[in-house]
Amino acid sequence: MAAKNTIPALRLVLGGANSGKSRHAEQLIAAADRPRRYIATAQAWDDEMRAKIAQHRQQRGPDWTTVEAPLDLTEALAAAQSEEIILLDCVTLWLSNLMMAERDIQSACAALCTGLAHAPCPVIVVSNEVGQGITPDNAMARAFVKHQGHLNQDLARLAQEVIFVTAGIAQTLKSVP
Repeated sequence: MAAKNTIPALRLVLGGANSGKSRHAEQLIAAADRPRRYIATAQAWDDEMRAKIAQHRQQRGPDWTTVEAPLDLTEALAAAQSEEIILLDCVTLWLSNLMMAERDIQSACAALCTGLAHAPCPVIVVSNEVGQGITPDNAMARAFVKHQGHLNQDLARLAQEVIFVTAGIAQTLKSVP
């Protein structure tokens, strides 16, 4: 059982799609022995996504407080209690939501970083690493990769721990005591 005062304030868990990053983040949360808050950014636009969200909820079980925040993460972070631990899953979907809603990406990302720096409890952020593939063939996809890359870099600078998950295997990239 981890002592509550030894948990990093911010951890970033990166990986590709279906790499096991969310599962790894959930394991970190379970090891923390704190009340669990899940900030969900996914929106159920179709039956497949509704089923995926339901499966994730069932998989997590009843020990989680779930907050749906597809756009306003700073408010969701600020509402947490100091004794909790937050899993923010995932900023990649959040970024997609912002782009589709034609929000100011730079301002929203800056506000997120400020919100994370002032979160009332430890936070684990899940994000996709999208920069290891080919350059996309359209302007919106290139803009997304640019924004996601910049956001991941900002989050990695803020985080005390950065973990990269590949094929379910977690590798620590950064660990600051």
